Amino acid sequence: MKSSSLETRVELENLLRLHNTLTRKIEQFQTGPGRQVAIYTCGPSTYLQPHIGNYRTFVYEDILQRYLEYLGCKVTRLMTMTDVEDKAIAEAKKENFSLEELTKRNEAQLFRDFELLRIKVPDYTVRASSVIEQSAKIVLSLIEKGYVYWFLHRGRINAYFDPLKFEGFGKLAHLDMTKWPTRKRRFHIDTYPGTPWNKGDFVVWYGCKKGDLCWSTSIGQGRPAWNIQDAAIVTQHLGFHVDIAAGGIDNLVRHHDYTLAIAESLSGKRFADFWLHGEHLFIDGAKMSKSKGNVLYPDDLRQKGYDGSCVRFFLMQHHYRKRLNFTFEKFAKASKLLEEFKGTIRNLEKASSTSDSKATQLVSSITSSFEESMNRDLDVRSAFNSIYRIVAELDFLRKQGHLGTQHANSALNALKRVDLVLKIIF
Repeated sequence: MKSSSLETRVELENLLRLHNTLTRKIEQFQTGPGRQVAIYTCGPSTYLQPHIGNYRTFVYEDILQRYLEYLGCKVTRLMTMTDVEDKAIAEAKKENFSLEELTKRNEAQLFRDFELLRIKVPDYTVRASSVIEQSAKIVLSLIEKGYVYWFLHRGRINAYFDPLKFEGFGKLAHLDMTKWPTRKRRFHIDTYPGTPWNKGDFVVWYGCKKGDLCWSTSIGQGRPAWNIQDAAIVTQHLGFHVDIAAGGIDNLVRHHDYTLAIAESLSGKRFADFWLHGEHLFIDGAKMSKSKGNVLYPDDLRQKGYDGSCVRFFLMQHHYRKRLNFTFEKFAKASKLLEEFKGTIRNLEKASSTSDSKATQLVSSITSSFEESMNRDLDVRSAFNSIYRIVAELDFLRKQGHLGTQHANSALNALKRVDLVLKIIF
């Protein structure tokens, strides 16, 4: 699918407003003709099994897609799968696996977790290894345009992108480019420890030397660096413009500005209208890391007796742009709240008396209050809290003999519609 043109945009009737990282403002979201929406989301690096911090990002992206569909949009979503990078090659060697064996094993776990957490599998889940030639063509085009050049480094002839050649580089992270060093510097590997801004030219293609993992391409033997892979994946499958690009806050350092610069250098047009970034999930106040031994996976929680809806519910408890801290005490409390809520909803099926005007008002407010909160930059927590209060009031009316079967059924139908987005109730 190719995304709609920038010239003809249509406002959503429900006035959905989203925070745009590019402008740092809350803006009204618009769609193209036919309400078609193209979304690019950053998927996992499949050299390791994804943890619940990754799934916090994937859950908010899933809710974004589901809510747009709830509003009547036709969404095409792509997720990138990083299966060719320095870390993956090193991990495969360490485990004595082929790169394909390693990454497909972790990819299979990803999709099992998607099913557990009720995350919709995107229309396109694209491995970087499937766009090697597209990456090579992009490198060649960028060389011809003057953005990329060849350089010999440790026996490899690599290709590097010069950010100073692209007007507006760093606009997504709002970098102060007056502080960019004038002395030529090059950064030669996919990723670096931590999240520093590597102020210099970044590698987009690795040449080949003996013992390397390489592919035969139109520009010779080599492989794409991580920095070019998302641009190659998106341009091959969605074209040079998407309505929304989304990922975790980590992607805001280097990665997304690199992707933006590469895509816009090729097309000369805006790559994405909206950029969304979700905040971290911490464990007991600390960032997850293998060295700290605090990495948590969905299976860990499932084995403790919690189902996927509990995990999904916890991950959406805070606004996606606010840091969320996981503790087992908070998780158990949230799980109990969800089960109580489901129990209250089941009670509505017992309604058998005659409704009063208050019941009519409450039933009609289920979807309106949900939409009001969701239209405020996907405020899921407020949306849930408002629904929780309405359901509690309806159950109170039932106990008082003022909720009839017809209104109870209407409430349940409204809740089922809302749950097409939340996926935690039924």
